[in-house]
Order: sequence, then C-alpha cells, then structure tokens
Amino acid sequence: MNSTSIRNKLFVSMILGIVVFAGLLAYGDFTSVGSHVREFRWELMPLILAVTLGNYGLRFLKWQYYLKQIQVRGLSRIDSFLIYFSGLGMTVTPGKVGEWLKSHLLREVHGTPVARSTPILLAERLTDSLGLLIIAGAGAIVFGRYLWVAGLVAGAAVVLIALSRHRRASYGILRVLAKVPLVRRLEPHFEELYESTYVLLHPRTVVLMTALSVISWFCEVMAFYLTLIGLGIDGSLDTLFKAAFILPIATLVAAAVPTPGGLGTAEAIIASLSQELIDGLAKSPAVLGTLIVRIATLWFGVVLGLIAFAVLTRKLAREGRPLEPSTAEPVAVGES
Repeated sequence: MNSTSIRNKLFVSMILGIVVFAGLLAYGDFTSVGSHVREFRWELMPLILAVTLGNYGLRFLKWQYYLKQIQVRGLSRIDSFLIYFSGLGMTVTPGKVGEWLKSHLLREVHGTPVARSTPILLAERLTDSLGLLIIAGAGAIVFGRYLWVAGLVAGAAVVLIALSRHRRASYGILRVLAKVPLVRRLEPHFEELYESTYVLLHPRTVVLMTALSVISWFCEVMAFYLTLIGLGIDGSLDTLFKAAFILPIATLVAAAVPTPGGLGTAEAIIASLSQELIDGLAKSPAVLGTLIVRIATLWFGVVLGLIAFAVLTRKLAREGRPLEPSTAEPVAVGES
C-alpha cells in the first residue's frame, strides 16, 4: 500500500467520522449541544489530553516489553517509539491496518519476521481486554449490571491462554488449519508464529501486562471522568465508578465490530449509557461529552500516529533506508 492508498483509506474513515459526529449532533439537537459547548470547562482539555497521552505512553512500555520477550535486539528506542505510535495513526482505517502496520514497519526497519511479531498484536488485545474488563467490573460495583459480559470475555481469555500453553493441542489445531486453502501457504511459518505466542501468553507475562493495561486504560477513564466534570457533573466517587464502567464497555464492544476504530458503535454506547447511568446528564450534554472524549481518546491518537509515521519515513530516508511502497499493506502474517 502506497501513501496515496493510505490517504484514501484515512479519507474514507474521516468521512465516516464526520457522519457519526453529525448524527450525534442531530440526535442531541445542534442548538442545545452548541449552548453546552460554551458552558464546558475548556480549561480541563489540556489535562484530558495529558492523561490520554499517559495511556499511550504506558502501552508503548508494553510494546517494548513484548519486543524483549520475542528476542528483538538492536532496535533503537526512537525507532521502536515511532513504529508503535505510527500504528495509532492507522486505527481508524478499514481492515484494522494499524494493527498490522507495526509488524510490517518492524520488518522493514529491523528485519524482524512478521510471523514472529504478529503474536504481539494478539497479546496486546488480550491484555488490554482483560484490563478493560477489570476496570469495568470495578465500575459495575455501583449498580451490579452487565457483569455477565466480563465473565464471558474473561472465560474466553482463560481458554485461549490454556490452549496456547498446550503444545500438542495447539499444533493439532494448526495442522487442521493447514488444510484450509487460504491458510495453507502460511504453514511454513506456523512454528515461529506459535513459539512467539507461547512466550507472550505465559501466565506471568499475561498477569504483568494486564496489570499495566489496567493502569494505562484507567488514564482514559480519567479523561472521560474529567470530561464529565467539565460538563458540570459532580466529581464524586460514584461518577468515577460509572465512568470506569461506561468507557471500557464501549471500547470492548467497539473493538468487536468491523467499523474502523469502532466508529459509530463506541459513540452510541457512550452517549446512551451516560444518559442512563449518570444522574443529571441530559441528552445534549451526553452527546457533547461523547464527542469530546472520542476526540481526546481516538482522534488525538490518530494525529499523533500520523506525525510519528511521517517522522519515521523521513528519518529512514535520510539514513538511506527508505520504506518499501508496500510497507503499510496488511498482508499475510507469514510474510517475512
């Protein structure tokens, strides 16, 4: 995928984002939302962005830890930083290109086979999901609903970890998958793919990285909490608990739908649950709060990621090792 293709995908996603935002504004009534814009405590916005940046920083530490676990050595910290943040810029592209981009940039910059680094994406998703579930479970204490969702995902995570640690069962599944035409050509890379997965899903690693995920995602909960305070909601412990339920649940559900960045789904869940659970929050301020927190926790990351990708591209060009035109293409995991 060349730069033109990336721009086209981003353009489509941004159009979708504008449509979602316009739909939310229409739902909340343009005039009423506009009046709440003027009343919002905008002096809190730098703090909202700061705690969101804290989430990105802590997740970068996870990325560094995972690279160490799969024996990636000799990669400079600045290149690793730019690779990780470049992925954020692609989170709103169709096909979840952002997740693949990190592995492909790592291959182009450092030579690490895609099959070795791809399990990092699985480990990140798993530990992020567990961290979000822990936060949501703590938040649900104040009203005790929807806990079945946490139980379902946590149970699936336990099964996945147990399966990954059982070599005979895992290789048996891989042999079955090798009979599928679309998967057959990846068979030579199955061993490297599985061995990385085996290392990254070691119970100790999962526990440590899930704990880090709890801390990192709580930063985004704080961004939502501060947004609610900016809307005039009382900054009580009850509000914090409810924010700690609403944002993680919206993030988890949005991650499961095919729209880029969960556009539309996350906004709908945040706006509806905010009205339902947070006392004193009417429809219009709930819509404004949703727009602000999505700008802070999604689009802010996209902007940072695009900047990082541009910096990395120019840095490598100056060093005489430009990226290949197809670097951002989410191709088969077995390519190396």
